[in-house]
Amino acid sequence: MNMDCIENKLKECLSEERYKHTLGCAHCAIELAKKYNLDEQKAFLAGLLHDCAKCKPNDELLKIIKEELKDVDESELQNYKTLHAPVGAYFARTIYGIEDGEILDAIRCHTIGKVNMSLFEKIIFLADKIESYTRDKKYSEEIWEILNENNGEKGLDLALLRCFKETIKSLVNRELKICKTTIDVYNELLDKVKNI
Repeated sequence: MNMDCIENKLKECLSEERYKHTLGCAHCAIELAKKYNLDEQKAFLAGLLHDCAKCKPNDELLKIIKEELKDVDESELQNYKTLHAPVGAYFARTIYGIEDGEILDAIRCHTIGKVNMSLFEKIIFLADKIESYTRDKKYSEEIWEILNENNGEKGLDLALLRCFKETIKSLVNRELKICKTTIDVYNELLDKVKNI
């Protein structure tokens, strides 16, 4: 499926606001890929498809997870806001024809992260949180400042830690369950930045 077809299909599947966020994430992913010498076209595609399952009803997402996906941990099912990530990777492969494992993995872990994220997974995770089309500009600027003040993966880890802190606070404030993986990633990042 070529890029025009993908974009047209996403326009049909996503709300206007979600599609705007998707474009923002894709363009932010390009900026981050440039910064970290990664494949910009691949980053754009991962950013574009990261939320391809986001506008599906929760019961449909759960049905797909139950019937098609065997690698989804029970703890991931505790928060409805993360269900679209594993289904998104599944849709990217089965509907959009993506075979690149790096893209599929980045889509799969863009909500809760995972321990030992690759550089590519980290930039897609971050692009989702800091794109400038729909996200809070002050927050995005703060994360970019962290990235620009710290070189290489050190800056990424510090920026990710800041994002995970914000996510955990938000989940606590809304009295939503926190997936164990999110806590594991937070702890891993905390250990990494303390040893820098």
